[in-house]
Amino acid sequence: MTKRIVVDPITRIEGHLRIEVIVDENNVIQDAFSSSTLFRGLETIIKNRDPRDAGFIAQRICGVCTYSHYKAGITAVENALGITPPLNALLVRSLMNIALFLHDHVVHFYTLHGLDWCDITSALKADPAKAAKIAFDYTDYPISAGEDELKAVQKRVSDFVKQGALGPFNNGYWGHKTYHFSPEQNLIVLSHYLKLLEIQREAAKMTAIFGAKQPHPQSLTVGGVTSVMDILDPSRLAEWKFKFEKVKDFVDRAYYPDLVMAGKVFKNEQSVTKGCGLTNFIAYEEILLAKDKNLLSTGIVLNGDLSKLHPIDENLIKEEVTHSWYEYDNTKEIQLQPYDGQTNPKYTGFKDGQSFGPEGKLIDTKLLDLKGKYSWIKSPRYNEMPMEVGPLASVVVGLAAKNPYITEVATKFLKDTGLPLEAIFSTLGRTAARGIEAKVIVDNGLKTLDSLIENLKSDKQTCAPYVIDKDKEYKGRYIGQVPRGMLSHWVRIKNGVVENYQAVVPSTWNAGPRDAKGQKGPYEMSLIGTQIADITKPLEIIRTIHSFDPCIACSVHMMDVKGNEIGEYKVDPAFARI
Repeated sequence: MTKRIVVDPITRIEGHLRIEVIVDENNVIQDAFSSSTLFRGLETIIKNRDPRDAGFIAQRICGVCTYSHYKAGITAVENALGITPPLNALLVRSLMNIALFLHDHVVHFYTLHGLDWCDITSALKADPAKAAKIAFDYTDYPISAGEDELKAVQKRVSDFVKQGALGPFNNGYWGHKTYHFSPEQNLIVLSHYLKLLEIQREAAKMTAIFGAKQPHPQSLTVGGVTSVMDILDPSRLAEWKFKFEKVKDFVDRAYYPDLVMAGKVFKNEQSVTKGCGLTNFIAYEEILLAKDKNLLSTGIVLNGDLSKLHPIDENLIKEEVTHSWYEYDNTKEIQLQPYDGQTNPKYTGFKDGQSFGPEGKLIDTKLLDLKGKYSWIKSPRYNEMPMEVGPLASVVVGLAAKNPYITEVATKFLKDTGLPLEAIFSTLGRTAARGIEAKVIVDNGLKTLDSLIENLKSDKQTCAPYVIDKDKEYKGRYIGQVPRGMLSHWVRIKNGVVENYQAVVPSTWNAGPRDAKGQKGPYEMSLIGTQIADITKPLEIIRTIHSFDPCIACSVHMMDVKGNEIGEYKVDPAFARI
């Protein structure tokens, strides 16, 4: 007998995500369905606006990925208008990008994903003295792992428990059989979880030094950057370097060692050694180190074959809406290239049915229409194939490209954990890849700062001149790598305003529903074949989905789907520029 399980909402992510799975009599997932239950429509708002506004509006797609969409919107318009910003501007943008990558990756592992690996209640039983010694098994210089520090952490969390004020630790699946850290190892991770609250502030400040604020920085403009006084002030450059080194210290002495510890401890846990049912990967170059030199690589790897790196033909990037709550008008095409993309809502709702609830009993439920439309996320395809994007894709493509920066750190991680190369194609590998990418960035990020300082000796330019001819039509795009994977923004400009705008974002690639051929996306494929130890506590589902670091506000293009009447909202996208 098959059973249907609904996890809604998936928490500790950005946005609204629902996962439905069908399991067999052994609780092995036979099929999975990923659905976003929120519609936004930012692309429509950008239409008919001055193209110089695109980046400022696009960054409001998300409160987490603000800089990613800001930079993408600005760069897409620059590409359309044929503008090449000065090298100083490109390097400053790269410094802000480095800050964002580091902030996102450390926050993801501890705040969002760490509790899928770390049992908080177990940490309260730990021996702090023993834990302090264990920390040296994974690094010669542990941070926030001294006996006194660990005692203080244990007491702090214990006091919360006694008061019944667990906050973010409330309602966890504590004691789940797929937790494998010892009490002492859990205490080490818990200490780093709390230390991160300090470190993430420093990473955010790194962006604000050149961006005026974070989130939603304001210093990028079509043609370059506006933070001229900060760029020319040696004290501001030194401040960025000081904060970078604090974050680097945390990555080197906490984040990377904790990942090595997880790799060693969880290497035989079947629910994390699976989780990569789709082995097609696509990634794009990013993080400028010097003129024409990027840290991350471009390319495609198919079927997990690292011996072949395929080039990207951007004309083969398309989206379809067969199982999405949209429709395409005035075309017979199933898939549309983003320059010609459409965002026309067609909500068809849920169906009445039953699923197994938290008590393990059948309950009446609003269920997805598995044969019809079931998500506000589109289905991107490359040459009609689903692709995974993200740090795992970045690492896989980097290995196939023989990128020396990626290869060195990835090889070291596999050696440190004793894991085979094929282990990267898993939930554990996907989690590790984000740390590998962070380590690559902290090992090389100062090269960007050095390039900026050197270039400023002979060049002070920060913005390129340009003209927008209202009698001409333009089209352009940004394609690049952001913390959650490959991002692209596509713009058409006509009569001096935006005629069409489409964003194809990482979580759209990963979380999208199946296509007209029945091909499933990465989220859905990652869950199939996973056995759930306890269907009332589906930690395995949450852990695998969290490994992608979902950002669903980015991926959907305010709707109540709980049986209530849906309101109709009209937005006039042509209001005056501010």
